[in-house]
Amino acid sequence: MRILHTMLRVGNLEESIDFYCNVLGMKLLRKKDYPDGEFTLAFLGYGDESSHTVIELTHNWGVEQYDLGNAYGHIALGVDDIYATCAQIKELGGKITREPGPMKHGSTVIAFVEDPTGYKIELIQVKAA
Repeated sequence: MRILHTMLRVGNLEESIDFYCNVLGMKLLRKKDYPDGEFTLAFLGYGDESSHTVIELTHNWGVEQYDLGNAYGHIALGVDDIYATCAQIKELGGKITREPGPMKHGSTVIAFVEDPTGYKIELIQVKAA
């Protein structure tokens, strides 16, 4: 078994696709409208779905905003140079909500970015910067 994808509901699909592709560097793998159900699915990731876990963005037509609640945590991405990654995200208009630095009560270097819908993405330094 393996994890196939994580699904996030978004109010503005094109804005979210732009963020995940142009700010975080993912690729749009596939996108399909479901007129009978009045929704669109878009799958994005860093590699093919057959061998990589991806993100499914679901846009329910006519819904522009969601209550994100307080149970959901975040998506985590491993990065080689967290400081350069955060600088690039800022240059591309992304919102860093926690600057890079050691995690509380530990030494792992992390940062957080927020997508256009308000979902948190944790960046984790995987190699020495």
